Amino acid sequence: MNNREFIRRARRYARRNGLEFYLDPTRGKGSHGTVYVGDQRTIVQHGEIGRGVLSTMLRELRIDRQGF
Repeated sequence: MNNREFIRRARRYARRNGLEFYLDPTRGKGSHGTVYVGDQRTIVQHGEIGRGVLSTMLRELRIDRQGF
């Protein structure tokens, strides 16, 4: 999965669950940005996202992988 697909899926997840979604591309170093879903946040890197990093990001956002 790449960063664009992650952001698209996170936005869809937030909309389905009545949560606020916000992407702040200026909050992060270099090619990183911050994604907020509800009260939770995670850092998103540019490009491909590995399975381990994806699991960590979903855990930080408190999103079940099955629902994502």
